[in-house]
Amino acid sequence: MGETGSGKSTLMQIIVGLMREDSGAVSVSGRLGYCPQIPLLYEKLTVTEHLRLFGRVYGMTDALLSAQAELLLQELAFSRYRKRLVQELSGGTRQKLNLAIALLHDPDVLVLDEPYAGFDWETYLRFWEMAEARRADGMGILVVSHLLAERQRLSRIYELREGRRTE
Repeated sequence: MGETGSGKSTLMQIIVGLMREDSGAVSVSGRLGYCPQIPLLYEKLTVTEHLRLFGRVYGMTDALLSAQAELLLQELAFSRYRKRLVQELSGGTRQKLNLAIALLHDPDVLVLDEPYAGFDWETYLRFWEMAEARRADGMGILVVSHLLAERQRLSRIYELREGRRTE
């Protein structure tokens, strides 16, 4: 956690390999899922087309992709949007798709940068239920936020100030 401008998003980009660190080292083992703060989606593709595209990138079989996509559409309660173009989706629904893409390949480590921005209350609660279930199944989850109202749900909290961890 940390204030705006403290380096949280920069750290996430270093962890997922989008930026190089200028000191120190980062190593990640296993499959990585990344849910950026601002969804990186294609306006002219549908929800289903996004899931298929990223499933292919992740090297998923058709059967696994279909099963995982359906599970996430149900779990995040946005099945009715599967044929909608991204340009037609609300910000919260775009964020659901962003999260679904990050979870699609069942990563070992999930990196979430302000993951619940734009979520309604029900989706926010569902997000925490999903996170707790996946953590119980062994998934490592890193949540970056400037607000931590749910401290009791977290196993560790680190605070960043000016790009450095504070004690």
